[in-house]
Amino acid sequence: MDRNALEARLGEFPLYSYDFLDPKELEFSDRIRWICEHECPMYGKTWACPPGVGTVEECRSRCLSYNRCLMIATITEVSDISDINETLDTRPEHEKITNQVRDVMRELGVQPFILSTQACAICERCAILDGMPCRMPGKMHPCVESHGINVVPVLEKRGLEFQYGANVVTWISLLFFNED
Repeated sequence: MDRNALEARLGEFPLYSYDFLDPKELEFSDRIRWICEHECPMYGKTWACPPGVGTVEECRSRCLSYNRCLMIATITEVSDISDINETLDTRPEHEKITNQVRDVMRELGVQPFILSTQACAICERCAILDGMPCRMPGKMHPCVESHGINVVPVLEKRGLEFQYGANVVTWISLLFFNED
C-alpha cells in the first residue's frame, strides 16, 4: 500500500487526528473486558461485543496478526455530555467516516480489520441472539473495548489529547492492516 496516497486521502476527511502505530504498542487488558461484562447492557447481545468476539487473548492474537494499525479520531461537540442520547447520536457520523477510510484502504489494495465504537447496530436483531453467524461480517466492526484495548496509554505516549473539553465527544477507530 502506498502510505503517501493514503495520507493524502485521509486529508479529505474531517478527522481530528490520525496516527500509524505498531499493534504491539496497544495495551490489552482483562480490566477493560470486565467493564464490558459488568457495565455494558450489550454484553452477549451482539457479535461486536464479548463474548462473541472471543477472549481477550484471542482478540490480542487477532490484532497482533497485523503489523500496522491506523488509529483515527473524530471529535464532536454536544450541548450536554451527560445526555447519553445526544452523545450517542454523534456516533453514526464517526462510523460513516470509518467506513469511508476503510473504502480508501481497500482501493489501495488493503483489507483492514476494523475496531470501532460501541456495539454494532446494523441489524435490528443480532443473529447471535438466535445462535446464528453474523449476517454482515464485512460491515460489522467490533468495538475497541470489546477486544480489551485501552487506547489511553498509546494516546498519552504520542501526546494526543483524549479529553478536549466538557462537552466534546471523542470517537476512535483502529484499522489493522499488513504493510510490507
